Amino acid sequence: MTDLHTQFIELSQLRIGMFVYLDVGWMDHPFPVSNFKISNNAQIETIRSLGLERVRYAPDKSSPETSTKTDDAQIQQENKLIESPGAFAARQRRELLANQQASLQVCERQFSHAAQTFKQVTELVHSQPAQARELTEQLIQGFLGEILGEDEAAIRLLSEKAGEKTSLHSINVTVISLLLGRTLHLSKTDMLDLGVATMLHDIGKMELPDRLRWQDEHFNHAERQLYHEHVLHSLALARKMGLSANVLLAIAQHHEHADGTGYPSHVQGDKLSAISRIIALVNHYDNLCNPANPAFAITPHEALSQIFTQHKPRFHIPTLTAFIRMMGIYPPGSVVQLTDERYAMVVSVNSARPIKPKVVIHNSAVPRDEALVINLEHENTLCIHRSLKPLQLPKAAYDYLSPRKRLCYFFERGLEIEQQKEDGATT
Repeated sequence: MTDLHTQFIELSQLRIGMFVYLDVGWMDHPFPVSNFKISNNAQIETIRSLGLERVRYAPDKSSPETSTKTDDAQIQQENKLIESPGAFAARQRRELLANQQASLQVCERQFSHAAQTFKQVTELVHSQPAQARELTEQLIQGFLGEILGEDEAAIRLLSEKAGEKTSLHSINVTVISLLLGRTLHLSKTDMLDLGVATMLHDIGKMELPDRLRWQDEHFNHAERQLYHEHVLHSLALARKMGLSANVLLAIAQHHEHADGTGYPSHVQGDKLSAISRIIALVNHYDNLCNPANPAFAITPHEALSQIFTQHKPRFHIPTLTAFIRMMGIYPPGSVVQLTDERYAMVVSVNSARPIKPKVVIHNSAVPRDEALVINLEHENTLCIHRSLKPLQLPKAAYDYLSPRKRLCYFFERGLEIEQQKEDGATT
């Protein structure tokens, strides 16, 4: 993909400090990534050895040295004093892998903090409702500080260990709803209300018997009616916490549908608030991907397809359209086959460029815990060919990619690596 802020230069013009893009497949060069800032002459020589006629570079990301030393003999002498291209590539790969793992660890720590806060809220909501409200609003303000920043926010798949069942659903719905709210350009006030409402939309389930807290298709009529009462229980607790009218309405309507088929009041159309439409949609999506019985889970790709083809009348069309555009055709957690026939799992989707997600690719030559996340946006010849169900994977690819039985989402900065490394590469 040619960036408007890049230009082509001859190989003889390469200098240390230039931020270059190698427009070849990621396996056709020895560097761990395809775009980075040149830090030594060994890299220049390696780039020249690739057989390219010219390369692309970004002037606004570059700080080239003014020296014009291009004498081959001198460069060769300099190369003896610095690390070889192979050693540099290995070091850069280690650094990128460390950054990648650190970024994931930050997401998982933030998720863990959110889960602990949610647990505190459930413990305090009866005895100290004002404190429960304060904890919830502080948590959401923290989320908004990240999501509403200048950097792009990406949806990130976490490991299954990141959250237990009760908090996982509430945090999933909150994270995805806030990203959708940003996509729909909600005001800051509405974003705060949206976050609080999504975090607390199911808090009334704590009032139900354990066996009725998760909807089961085998419920009889009486059990189903009792389960539906969790909406009223959530609303009562929200009132006790003194939440805003906008939040109360969203909690009351989080199971309502645009066509009137929802519950408990069969509200429809324009009577649904803007944030209610978001919560109802994202709540339904996560329930498809993370049902009470994991055996009934469908893939994120299947969930989006089912919502669009079978349940479209239930949802506000502009909200649904924005949601599908944001999540991409292959949301995080999707198992896919690439155009070169290799298998991969989508781990992150940037809402600004959803067709080219980040993936982990099955490669038996690389240990699973050392696999780099590959950004398909930087690959001109590699893209996704089709989505698969996990059980369609060969056993070796299944064991390597470890498809999640429960999907756990959080958000990460879209440009975290590029901003943190002066001489390194982006993911």
